[in-house]
Amino acid sequence: MAGGFKIHAFATGLKHPRSVYTLPNGDTLVAESVAPPEASAKRPKDLIMDFVQSFATGTGGGKPINRITILRDSNGDGTADLKEVFLDHLNSPFGVALVGSDLYVANTDAIVRYPYVEGETKITDPGTRLTELPGGPIDHHWTKSLVASEDGSRLYVGVGSNSNITENGLEAEKGRAAIWEVERQSGRSRIFADGLRNPNGLSFEPQTKALWTVVNERDELGPNLVPDYMTSVKEGGFYGWPYSYFGRNIDPRVVPQRPDLVSKAIVPDYALSSHVAPLGMVFNTGDAFPANYRGGAFVGEHGSWNRYAFNGYKVIYVPFKNGHPSGSPIDVVNGFLSERNEARGRPVGLALDKSGALLIADDAGNTVWRVTSG
Repeated sequence: MAGGFKIHAFATGLKHPRSVYTLPNGDTLVAESVAPPEASAKRPKDLIMDFVQSFATGTGGGKPINRITILRDSNGDGTADLKEVFLDHLNSPFGVALVGSDLYVANTDAIVRYPYVEGETKITDPGTRLTELPGGPIDHHWTKSLVASEDGSRLYVGVGSNSNITENGLEAEKGRAAIWEVERQSGRSRIFADGLRNPNGLSFEPQTKALWTVVNERDELGPNLVPDYMTSVKEGGFYGWPYSYFGRNIDPRVVPQRPDLVSKAIVPDYALSSHVAPLGMVFNTGDAFPANYRGGAFVGEHGSWNRYAFNGYKVIYVPFKNGHPSGSPIDVVNGFLSERNEARGRPVGLALDKSGALLIADDAGNTVWRVTSG
């Protein structure tokens, strides 16, 4: 834990909490979800990943949970005293966004709209499917991050690739490795930017109003390649996957190549370390933390599965200046790995609560943590 911070459990006993979202009245929504069943056979890398993840101390157990839970701190002591199932029987939910009285949930196969009434602790309405998203039958990168534009007219959703480097064929990648823009009223969609292997943590930078994302890059090029990254997202931009990485660095494993696309591949704004698997990001827009932690971005690094020396498994802070990264990342919350490389937890989605404290969804520890200045 970085100096000047303290952490405690905001809520425990959850089942694979993946993302957190703060409602205007201060309530917190938590997406508890498991990956959808894959139709394809397990690959060797999947078996390795499963073995590594088996060392996590809190895997949830029991039957699959795909729901959204509401947490409420009624007395202001920093711990949730109400925990209720808010929406149930969902399909691997991840992203959440509220626009007015419309609550949007990004399941793995569709964005669904629900009526929201402030203060209520349960939605029974079946919801309305707004936009279909690429789902099965393989659904390799299944998490669908979601954010609304400032004026609420559009939704942006991250759709990860269906493979590492197209080993399942290009047809399986249709509409994937991209960020979609969706008209909120009509549900019409288009590709806003592509070549992003697994974009998550969609957020708008508060000064420039630019859309940003964190991206999980490709595997099996060794422990030190390829760096995961965070970047602003340019409309119509292409970011390299699968043909190249971090700009025009060609991946020779991909056949056939597309030099026409590689020639216009955008270099991401900020390199993270390799295989840290960033899945959450939130800009610190408040004043609850010291001045040197304001204006930049907190990033949740879920952690590597394919390095001898594990990497990630922490929350970092990336300083920003004039709307752009400025300086080295700072470790804010670590300790998710034991000295024996056993995962005590794995940070995923991040959010700021109404007071400006940082909330962390820990899908291995089955906990939402709350970080404050101390």
